[in-house]
Amino acid sequence: MKTFLSPLTMEQESECLKKMKNGDLEARNELIERNMRLVAHVAKKYQNPEDEMEDLISIGTIGLIKAVETYKEDYGSRLATYAARCIDNELLMHFRAKKKTSKEVSLYEPIGTDKEGNQIQLLDVVVSEDEDVVELLEQDRKVRRLNEIIPQTLSGRELFIIINRYGLYGKKTMTQREIARKLGISRSYVSRIEKRAIEKLRQAF
Repeated sequence: MKTFLSPLTMEQESECLKKMKNGDLEARNELIERNMRLVAHVAKKYQNPEDEMEDLISIGTIGLIKAVETYKEDYGSRLATYAARCIDNELLMHFRAKKKTSKEVSLYEPIGTDKEGNQIQLLDVVVSEDEDVVELLEQDRKVRRLNEIIPQTLSGRELFIIINRYGLYGKKTMTQREIARKLGISRSYVSRIEKRAIEKLRQAF
């Protein structure tokens, strides 16, 4: 795979964004080029035997361009964070469109004849659709992301409560009352800590 330019520093990125707002196309192109490594990183998660990496990067680049052109510094996150979501969305839309097209073709594909010699199409025998693979892929990505941020975001007590309340990492689920007895605190206090921990995870996610 080709080598991409290194990302901009916060100061360089901020400067390019200011220039772009004033109509500087070179600054816009700089923001795109310096974030191509991010496109490759996100696209790599979706690579499969049917899709060339270069094609995925091309699709992801569309998402990056959209991100650069719509990003505002008051979003509260770096451009890269916002761009990663846009790149993800663009690739997911590609797979959804591809899946829909392939399903439309296959549903009307002749698969044989009945006893009276009438042609049978796959649509005639399909009772229910298969699980949406793209949705499952996205769900799996979210779960993996959550598993990453849980230990990075929560304090010791918050981590203990979330892990045991929801049976994470192979643990058996526990009620708030059981956790309260384990920690020697009240059930209502466990509830408050749990709510605070969930809010921290939501913001980090």
